[in-house]
Amino acid sequence: MNSPPAPHSADVLLFDLGRVVLDINFDQVMACWAAHAGCNPADLAARFIVNDSFKHHEIGRIDDAAFFANLRQSLGIGITDAQFLEGWNAIFAGEMPGIAPLLTEAARRMPLYAFSNTNPAHVAHFSAAYAGVLRHFREIFLSSTIGLRKPDAEAYDHVIRAIGVPAPRILFFDDSAANIEGARARGLSAIHVTSTDDVARALTALGI
Repeated sequence: MNSPPAPHSADVLLFDLGRVVLDINFDQVMACWAAHAGCNPADLAARFIVNDSFKHHEIGRIDDAAFFANLRQSLGIGITDAQFLEGWNAIFAGEMPGIAPLLTEAARRMPLYAFSNTNPAHVAHFSAAYAGVLRHFREIFLSSTIGLRKPDAEAYDHVIRAIGVPAPRILFFDDSAANIEGARARGLSAIHVTSTDDVARALTALGI
């Protein structure tokens, strides 16, 4: 449950990327891989799990090639690294509807930052494909660069220190309930995003 922030209660806005700024469609990943492998997308989706390889990829402990090698084994398909990369980047389905004008207006009023659990392949893709909407952020904290991922406490502490603003004065937007819980535990104000309307309501409450 979100409580609306009080007017002027934040000095900085911090945004997750996936399903907050950029739309995500995991079905597109499975469809692409299945087409290359000649199998059923639902079968691949059933085999895909967030395992240690996935998490290590997101904190920069393993590279794309090692991650794809693990997928080749866990999914039981023999597609190439290039085909894995094509499908992996197919996860991005455009900007979240209505987010761009909200970020444009908010950036006129206060500093915007982003904090994403992500990996080198996705960073290379979205940095180019969505440069327009991402330009609003003064800095984007990437799990694969800082070596820490949400919802670990150390990840939030790193970002809070880097921004240099007291945690309660940072308003964090994320689509994951676990990430919201983790953020609040480290003192951040936080909004659980289920649609762009949640962002819009919070900004209105702030006076933006």
